[in-house]
Amino acid sequence: MTHLILAGKQLDITIERLCHQLIENHGNFKDTCIIGLQSKGVPLSKRICKRLSEFLPESNILHGALDITFFRDDYRRSEKLLVPSRTEIDFIVEGKKVVLVDDVLFTGRTVRAAMDALMAFGRPAKVELLVLIDRKFSRQFPIEPDYTGQAIDTTITDKVQVEWKESGNKDGVWLVSEIKSKTNGKAKR
Repeated sequence: MTHLILAGKQLDITIERLCHQLIENHGNFKDTCIIGLQSKGVPLSKRICKRLSEFLPESNILHGALDITFFRDDYRRSEKLLVPSRTEIDFIVEGKKVVLVDDVLFTGRTVRAAMDALMAFGRPAKVELLVLIDRKFSRQFPIEPDYTGQAIDTTITDKVQVEWKESGNKDGVWLVSEIKSKTNGKAKR
């Protein structure tokens, strides 16, 4: 079963609200940078930076993209060949406030890996987390977002699917749940 969580105008309003929260806490972004986590956190971080630039045309908002593929504690468990994305950070994060941006917070493993990968670019003064969707009740690490588009209750078997028009899809966030049939016990989607 598939359920639409966010799309269209509602998604735009959510991103705008997140931008206002960031402005409240970071002012003109003089000492703050925004780093999107590869792969689906990057389109979200770019949209946020674009919107922030419209609100704060005089500000120079530092933006980057961070790949965490080989920093995950479970990367050796995959049988398929891992192909990392590109890290694009052309500034030092030393002493800056860093806002990490990702599409979905689930177990916390990606964020934990991002913290390790981030240290290659300096020691930040503070690290905050912005996520579009917070999947509550599934953490394996004690990580919570500072900025949340929407928090949802999910089971471990549910999947949250985020698609961006920048990737050739239409914008949207869907919850995909498996339902077992009472007659034969097989899962349906």
